[in-house]
Amino acid sequence: MSLERNLAFLQALSEHNDKSWMDEHRKWYEEEKKSFESFVGAVIAAIAAFDPAIGDLLPKDCIFRINRDIRFSKDKSPYKNNFGASFSDGGKKSPKAGYYIHIQPDQCFLGGGMWMPEAQTLKNIRQEIDYNFEHFQQIINHKEFATYFKKIDGDRLSRPPKGYEETNPAIEFLKHKSFTVGLRLSNKQVQQKDFVEYCGKAFAAMKPFVDFLNQSLD
Repeated sequence: MSLERNLAFLQALSEHNDKSWMDEHRKWYEEEKKSFESFVGAVIAAIAAFDPAIGDLLPKDCIFRINRDIRFSKDKSPYKNNFGASFSDGGKKSPKAGYYIHIQPDQCFLGGGMWMPEAQTLKNIRQEIDYNFEHFQQIINHKEFATYFKKIDGDRLSRPPKGYEETNPAIEFLKHKSFTVGLRLSNKQVQQKDFVEYCGKAFAAMKPFVDFLNQSLD
């Protein structure tokens, strides 16, 4: 399943990001939206093979709307220049950690984890890492995980969070305010016929990391 036409549409949209152009090319947009929905449905099935909680999702539960919220933005472009989908137990609005795919010309990536969790959830994640740091290290250093994801991303505190000392073995992770991982992808990669399979393998390698974060919600 190739995303070549999706990329072509998004490139054109980035060059003509206004309502008049979108109205004129609405049929093209609807075709690419439908194509991306089919792709997301296939990714759901691939993830469900190792994470059954995702299997109940529909594409509409995962795909983000293309319209931008411009109320508080200096950039008044009405549309996003990407197609994005989040795969979490409960859908894209779920507070749980999950998987993410971002399709944008020259800026494609897949990733996952938990971005900017609420204060109590963040506190719980830090406690989980502190109590089970050896297990956390095993997860992020595992060969399959490290094949796709080289580091934990996200904003970090400059000082240890309250309740933790600088000498804590896990302190560099405890300083994180988000716990996400990502993998940049070329336009060529996302146009390969086996791209859905590739996503499935990468997300399968990520699952222990996602599971660890979600333990903090229990």
